[in-house]
Amino acid sequence: MPKVAMDVVVLENKHLSDDVKELIVYAPDIAKQAMPGQFVHLKVIKSEPLLRRPISIASVDEAKGTLSLIYRIVGKGTAAIADLKAENQVNCLGPLGHGFDLNCKRPLLIGGGMGIAPLIFLAQRLCPATTSILMGGRNKAELFWQKRYEGLVNEIFITTDDGSLGVKGFTVTLLPELLKTKQYDRIFVCGPEIMMAGVVKIAQSQGIACQVSLEKHMACGLGACLSCTRESKDGSKRKKVCKDGPVFWAQEVF
Repeated sequence: MPKVAMDVVVLENKHLSDDVKELIVYAPDIAKQAMPGQFVHLKVIKSEPLLRRPISIASVDEAKGTLSLIYRIVGKGTAAIADLKAENQVNCLGPLGHGFDLNCKRPLLIGGGMGIAPLIFLAQRLCPATTSILMGGRNKAELFWQKRYEGLVNEIFITTDDGSLGVKGFTVTLLPELLKTKQYDRIFVCGPEIMMAGVVKIAQSQGIACQVSLEKHMACGLGACLSCTRESKDGSKRKKVCKDGPVFWAQEVF
């Protein structure tokens, strides 16, 4: 189905933390098509002429026709989204990009910071009995995500920089230990690039297939403007994060 920008109705726009909010919109056409790892491009109607903002799809309720979009307020664009109220409209283009490959039996999801958001939708589509998640943040306050994963995964592992919750350290601190005791056949990772690079290095050393979800500033979101390109690992071709990604096999870009 062609991707068409459409005005959708806001149902809820609530705080999850001081600077993180969850926007729920009624967009049944997009909800039917969306796959884990894809994103939408949002523009607040009647706002000043700002570029659209790409936001990953955090979860979908096909029965209700709704999308959950979790975002951090970091500038004018996301501040305008944060001001939306129930019954307001927002212009939504999507679903865009390529999502995760779900052909696995025992996956480990790894998320850091806002990279934990798109993994919720992924967990919804995987088998909860065989799926685990390793999530990391600076402190306990940042890891409000736990409740969202209850019932979606079998095990939740947590690291914090300051040790206020879970294991003190980073996700890559705990990952080698998990790989010694668990038999994962796929790693999915989303978060800060330095974290993803560390995860990829460990996954490759263990021979475990890995997919990464990249984040880049975007203008069009359709692959035309070339503002979100990234050099491939072999240097043969620049990848468009919005169109070729945002999900890539790790060896394509790391």
